[in-house]
Amino acid sequence: MLNLKSKILLLTVLAFQFTAAFAFADPWSDRIAVTVHGQGPDIVLIPGLTCSGAVWDATVSHLQAHYRLHVIQVDGFAGTPARANTDSPVVQPVVDAIAAYIKANNLKSPKVIGHSLGGTMGMMLALQHPEDVSALMIVDALPFSGMLIGADDLASARKMAEKMRDETLKESEERYERDEKRFLRILVKSDDGRKLATGWAVTSDKSVVAWATYDDMTTDLRPQLQNIKIPVTILYPWDATSGYSQGQTDWFYQQLNYAALPNKTFARIDNSFHFIMLDQPDPFLAQVDKFVGFP
Repeated sequence: MLNLKSKILLLTVLAFQFTAAFAFADPWSDRIAVTVHGQGPDIVLIPGLTCSGAVWDATVSHLQAHYRLHVIQVDGFAGTPARANTDSPVVQPVVDAIAAYIKANNLKSPKVIGHSLGGTMGMMLALQHPEDVSALMIVDALPFSGMLIGADDLASARKMAEKMRDETLKESEERYERDEKRFLRILVKSDDGRKLATGWAVTSDKSVVAWATYDDMTTDLRPQLQNIKIPVTILYPWDATSGYSQGQTDWFYQQLNYAALPNKTFARIDNSFHFIMLDQPDPFLAQVDKFVGFP
């Protein structure tokens, strides 16, 4: 039997572990949930389209002894309830929810790391709430994702994105799952990583995916890049199977997309597809260490 002092100590430890591992964005949020790990300076981690916050598990394990990590989960992705994210817009309200979380929990200008759509949200957060971000790491995201579907401007992007959105909303769950499995083959190089990311994608609410994709493709941050004054690190992948040389890939990110960004650092991660943290975890964590200043 535990004596009273031992019981109090045990309850204190358990309470600390619970608070350190699980926390939610302010209770009024119907867009995101947040898990919190570790103690120290704050870092916010934003996953990409269809992804679970678990995409950051290795990053959390690596840093949690020295930092407090706030892992965002977008509602409707990776099997989570969609709640308010079932209709457009999705991306802007999620950015608003992240900003509200930062303020409600008194985070003092945390560093932010975002992958893919999460990188776009990180840029939006830095533009709209510069007081909420002290530094930003963008992991393979573009200021205008519409160019990935061949759009030159917002007008053409909207037409193509509307068609993609409507097709996704109308297609069967079986067709959606088949398309996602095919798509993930070109996004994740490692077998284990592909299994993880595919599992998240096929269990995502396709309405949330359709609307979030539309929002992403019709957001053009290029004219505003010069207004992001904080330090920004851009990680981008290259692989020999891509059909592009390293030089062409460097030009695409450094000149075509991010030339207007004033305070930037680039790092190309070779032998990787889009999910750099899954394909090349060690080089990825080395860049994260540089970004956060660890050790």
